Amino acid sequence: MTRVAILGAGPAGLAAAEAALAAGARVTVLDEGARPGGQFWRHRPGLTDPRMQHGTRRFEQLQAALAGAEVHSGAAVWSVELREPGEAGAAVVLRAAVGPVDGAGRDAVVVEADALVIATGAHDLALPIPGWTLPGVTTAGAAQALAKRDGVSVGRRTLVAGAGPFLLPVAQSLALVGSEVVGIHEASRIGALASGWLPKPWQLIGKSGELAEYAGALVRHRIPYRIGSGVVRVLGDERVEGAVVAQLDADWRPLPGTERIIECDAVALGHGFTPRLEAAIMLGCEVAGDRRGRFVVVDDAQRTSQPQVFAAGEVTGIGGADAALAEGAIAGSRAAGLAQDDPRLRDALRVRDRMRRFAQRLETAHGIRRGWTAWLDDDTIICRCEAVAKRAIVERAEVPLRAMRLATRAGLGPCQARTCGRAVEAIVAETRMTVAGGGATGEAADGASAGAEGDGATGFDRRPLLAPVRLGELGGSDRPPREEN
Repeated sequence: MTRVAILGAGPAGLAAAEAALAAGARVTVLDEGARPGGQFWRHRPGLTDPRMQHGTRRFEQLQAALAGAEVHSGAAVWSVELREPGEAGAAVVLRAAVGPVDGAGRDAVVVEADALVIATGAHDLALPIPGWTLPGVTTAGAAQALAKRDGVSVGRRTLVAGAGPFLLPVAQSLALVGSEVVGIHEASRIGALASGWLPKPWQLIGKSGELAEYAGALVRHRIPYRIGSGVVRVLGDERVEGAVVAQLDADWRPLPGTERIIECDAVALGHGFTPRLEAAIMLGCEVAGDRRGRFVVVDDAQRTSQPQVFAAGEVTGIGGADAALAEGAIAGSRAAGLAQDDPRLRDALRVRDRMRRFAQRLETAHGIRRGWTAWLDDDTIICRCEAVAKRAIVERAEVPLRAMRLATRAGLGPCQARTCGRAVEAIVAETRMTVAGGGATGEAADGASAGAEGDGATGFDRRPLLAPVRLGELGGSDRPPREEN
């Protein structure tokens, strides 16, 4: 019986588990969360307003399917490795510490598998702005999680800003838990939005219902929606007291004379998502970068450049829950040995192809533009964990990205550059181009702004350990793998 390990229990991971089990595989799921669902299904039965959560019935089906798998929740997977070809035993070995994150008695778990599905998802990307370290500033995803999971609002008067359709459900959730949402500020201008969403409108029929729901919520709660506008500074001494918003040009540079102050006590920032690539990079999977960011390269079977490793969901491209579910089903089936032309894969393949087109539209309409760095001044904190300002990064811009941590301490904090990494890369790239006399223009700068630049293509995603682990836990990982029933 084929042994399939699945890293992550969000939509992609759950769909992969269901499909692999249906194909007859023995499945082990490891997820760092306390319960399955990932970032998308954070709701709590009996507490979360149903209007905040889509696909609940599908989640219940996937959760029920997990009864046939071995599931490790609260699993901090800190190492993944491939066995050499011809070496006896399983193809993939995962090591994890299972238990409360701050607990001293976590269990050491070693999982061996014939195939691995990486479904680690993505985390929020919030571009830095002056004042974003003030209490009351959160990522859009954090604001959404608090509302869905705990019924808590991040503020009484909240401003939501950034780019992308995710701002709409965030604003709706905040309004449903009692916050006055004083506005949604979408950075993209009408030209970009039209280029992304107007062509071939029939391809968006599946999403029209969600859009209508969110539009209705904005009307009911009287939430203003501004395009070509963004927060360029957060105001306050001890906490958020207001925000400066400005009109932005097509490259997201603030237009002089358009600034105005909006009173608020919370700001939720969301400029898209950054895939969690660490496990794929540790395994040597090919990662490609363009102006959209960096993603794991997969073929039509969701197979990576490593034959026994598959990837699904946001690590292969930001496309939403529907894309993740389809990719997960394909990856799980193929990892379990199902043929690509098996009729059971037909629907998932069709949905995946449709959602890939949706992802391309998403990037065209809302992708990060290179001018966002014009929001920053020299004293703007870029790395929140280590309080590293833009000035320090510019002064060390000649340092290879892999050495940037030691040169500036950016990325050395608890989040290990998950929050600041892309911003540091963009600032370094822009500074180098300016010094070289070319300025940060054209496609090269677009790519740099997404973090896809030269010598550090995986500089902030490459880590010797995937998660914090105690020395004692490292020692315990040498015990033989647990026998499965």
